[in-house]
Amino acid sequence: AVVSTQSTGKGINHKCYYGIIADGIHTHPAALRIAHRTNPSSAVLVTDAMAAMGLGDGCHKIGAQSVTVTGKHAVISGTDTLAGSVVTMNSCIQNFMKNSRCSLIEAVSCATKHPAQLLKCEALYGTLEFGTAADFVIIDSDINVLATFIGGDCVFVSDKYISVIKS
Repeated sequence: AVVSTQSTGKGINHKCYYGIIADGIHTHPAALRIAHRTNPSSAVLVTDAMAAMGLGDGCHKIGAQSVTVTGKHAVISGTDTLAGSVVTMNSCIQNFMKNSRCSLIEAVSCATKHPAQLLKCEALYGTLEFGTAADFVIIDSDINVLATFIGGDCVFVSDKYISVIKS
């Protein structure tokens, strides 16, 4: 886990954030549960996603590195060394909810609101308040991404969402 503190310029603000990779590979389920129970308002979900995400199983050349992807595992080819993650943020949210037993709202806050607070850009990102950037996703009950909006403009629509809109 990555730990960061915010400084006010006059000393430490005592707000400590921690990043946690909830991909089902990097962090043990018990660690997710303990982290959430200990300090839920400071959790920042991290994917550790790499360029092989979405390419599927097989051997992929990522820059000068060969990476072998099998399911959710990405290793440096010929070794057991993790090369990063190939799990999406919505999958991390699902895994975090399952293992920490937190609510959807709490898990989504860990992926949106808390990172914005850590980066001190919460006036523009992390919520859907009036005057914010209007970057958001529409998800279904299984946390599958149905549509993505950036600056209020739709940049991705899944076939499932199109069929829901048409019905």
